[in-house]
Amino acid sequence: MSEKLIQNWYSLAQYDIESARIMLETGRNLYLAFMCQQAIEKTLKGIYLKQRTQTPPYTHNLHKLAKQLDFYEQFGDIRLKMLEELNAYYVESRYTETLREMTHAISNENAQKIYNYTIELLKWLENFKK
Repeated sequence: MSEKLIQNWYSLAQYDIESARIMLETGRNLYLAFMCQQAIEKTLKGIYLKQRTQTPPYTHNLHKLAKQLDFYEQFGDIRLKMLEELNAYYVESRYTETLREMTHAISNENAQKIYNYTIELLKWLENFKK
């Protein structure tokens, strides 16, 4: 696979985390959480492509993606828990009753925590993008 495709995943992830920051500033907490999930997903898919030289699996499950990477054992319990929490914020359809429920479930304080640990996880994943 080309380096261009790998870098595309990373660029998309960067765009998503920047969007998450904007959502944090404007109080759009559900979309902040979704963008955080997407930033991690796209980073993991870029790393997968780099390691496996094949198209990443079509899944949004962060734990499932991580499990297929060479450094899975290094995630540790805390990072794996982060992945599981972020999985909950993948929104398949943004037009359901679930959307309304989820919107009210993410407080500003929780949104800040989601953003902070996503940034922390992205920084840690930098070690494996090389």
